[in-house]
Amino acid sequence: MAVMEGALANRDGWSAVGRCPIEKAMAVVGTKTAMLVMREAYYGTTRFDDFATRVGVTEAAAAARLRDLVAAGLLEKQPYQDPGQRTRFEYVLTEAGSDLLPVVLGLFEWGKKHVPNRTRMEPAHHGCGASAHVEIRCEKGHSVGLDDLALRVTPQKVG
Repeated sequence: MAVMEGALANRDGWSAVGRCPIEKAMAVVGTKTAMLVMREAYYGTTRFDDFATRVGVTEAAAAARLRDLVAAGLLEKQPYQDPGQRTRFEYVLTEAGSDLLPVVLGLFEWGKKHVPNRTRMEPAHHGCGASAHVEIRCEKGHSVGLDDLALRVTPQKVG
């Protein structure tokens, strides 16, 4: 298990309720539909009808999730117009949306390993063809497993 350091070592002396980044992130992407919409955005889906079809949800559910993800800053709406048609919007990844990729791929890997499925898909590095995996590394490049992970309070920045 992770080691709690410094002020965090006294587990009864603090609470993360209301301040935990996991709690805050789940408020944004904590639904199955939101994660599947993000999956489709990584796969290149940009148009409303395609999201609804590829995720397998009603148009109302797709509209609600897309609206939530735009409001959260993970996707942004950009206008497009097919010849002879009215202007519509497509949904494209923002930097925050791209930064969520390791979380989604982590769920993919976990699901492939621990939940019965029949997928033959796997993430791979397009440049060399090797399989790609999600991994925790420290800033010095060391692989960090659960037993090597420490949680601590960082110093407050001034200014």
